[in-house]
Amino acid sequence: MENKVRCSIAMATYNGEKYIKEQIDSILINLTEEDEIIISDDGSTDKTIEIIKNYNDKRIKLINGPKKGVKQNFSNAIKNSNGKYIFLSDQDDIWKKNKIEKTLNIFKQNKCSVIVHDAVVVNSNLEVMNESFFNLRNSKKGIIKNIYKNSYIGCCMAFKSDIKKNILPIPNSIEMHDQWIGLIGEIKGNGSIFIEDKLIKYRRHDNNVSMLSPYSIPKRIKNRLILIFKIMFH
Repeated sequence: MENKVRCSIAMATYNGEKYIKEQIDSILINLTEEDEIIISDDGSTDKTIEIIKNYNDKRIKLINGPKKGVKQNFSNAIKNSNGKYIFLSDQDDIWKKNKIEKTLNIFKQNKCSVIVHDAVVVNSNLEVMNESFFNLRNSKKGIIKNIYKNSYIGCCMAFKSDIKKNILPIPNSIEMHDQWIGLIGEIKGNGSIFIEDKLIKYRRHDNNVSMLSPYSIPKRIKNRLILIFKIMFH
């Protein structure tokens, strides 16, 4: 049966009151009536839930997160997404007005499972820190490349829902969900495409879950071995 929902935005939230309204506002500009935002909240104790409920928009669906950390919170949002295309979203960035349109055009023109776009890196006040996240990470597709040094960044990713069955469940022992999704798209899907369009302002601040700086070498080796093992036997 044809999917009636065009795009699902899978958002994971936790105590995001400071920036979440800017994030949701920028997403809503991109949406049609055929789209939805699935927000999995992992037990926020600030005003995050109040801010979300104040929208009173039927496209915004708030669900309870599993309270098992960011990976499983995103996994919960993805599991409950109904769209043909699934876009990942953090709680503190800003989308450009043409993000979904640009991404869907690339999907329609190419046989791929995952799309990753570039981003302008900004600070908490939206002042530019780096004009290109891709340049920071030498971002590009490739299984070996992205096991060695990950350049899949969730807030810049979208994927086709037909690979959900391969993505879920997301193993809790891996480092991050976005690397997992990207590699699954390359190995078990129709591959990935990295596009140079900068379609969000990627906000870096003291409360970010992800880190731009790497782990120690022993920790990185351990993480890679776990990731390889999980992909092989998933």
